[in-house]
Amino acid sequence: MSAKTLAITGATGFVGQTLVRLAVEGGWHVRALTRSPQPPRDGVTWISGALDQPASLDALTRSSDAIIHVAGVVNAPDRAGFALGNVDGTSAAIAAASRAGVSRFIHVSSLAAREPGLSDYGWSKAEAEAVVVASDRNWTMVRPPAIYGPGDKDMLDLFKMARLGFVLVPPVGRTSIIEVGDLARLMLVLVETPDAQRKIYEPDDGRPCGWSYAEFGRAIGRAVGRNVITVSTPRVILNLGAKLDRLARGAAAKLTADRAAYLCHADWVVSDANRVPSRIWTSQVDAISGLHATATAYRARGWL
Repeated sequence: MSAKTLAITGATGFVGQTLVRLAVEGGWHVRALTRSPQPPRDGVTWISGALDQPASLDALTRSSDAIIHVAGVVNAPDRAGFALGNVDGTSAAIAAASRAGVSRFIHVSSLAAREPGLSDYGWSKAEAEAVVVASDRNWTMVRPPAIYGPGDKDMLDLFKMARLGFVLVPPVGRTSIIEVGDLARLMLVLVETPDAQRKIYEPDDGRPCGWSYAEFGRAIGRAVGRNVITVSTPRVILNLGAKLDRLARGAAAKLTADRAAYLCHADWVVSDANRVPSRIWTSQVDAISGLHATATAYRARGWL
């Protein structure tokens, strides 16, 4: 690319922050969308705005060589909220890319899109994928499994439980995982990989058949220095927990009824058919060291 300028939505979120850092380290100039003022940063042009503000999206995409669309909604009170953030937001990003003549479009979806009937979140991610596929952009879809890493707050409660000697896990099933830096590196590689266009990829940590929920819970225990008991939680208890979390934390609740429905699915392992070819990318972070680094970062921030 003659001018390595990368537009990123969701730049201030958990995944976005890591992506921005690695992009700048890799020689990109980043144009990053933000709702709130950010401190000046070398290699980054902050664009004030949001997905529902076309003018800010035009400013974001102007003179950019590619777009990585990370922004999305993981918690919403109803289907309309998920549709607004994930479907309409993706449509707006695609439209802005088209107006700016930016062809390369990396879209961050979710494994939840494979099962749109399970949750409103999964439905919205599947609908967003349909928007991208129907576009005339040179897109690549990335469906991450569970994402963890330093700075992640979604899994923080699991680490806190592990410190107490137990981890509540969903009913019997398996999941794949990926460390946030691994995911960010993949997206940056895909931007400059022409034969990855119009492909859907499901990346993970390279562990065959993923992790049983109990195995993952015990791995978190080792990361905090404890041998933990994992407790398989029936769906009825998860639903009750969702109600209690909503009462306790309101809109900040991590366990919602929609997420409980998602968690109770037995298979969130990446599919062999959609694995990233090793010639393009392979995981660099094994889960044991990655989870340990995550726990260390939590302690450094006073979260754990």
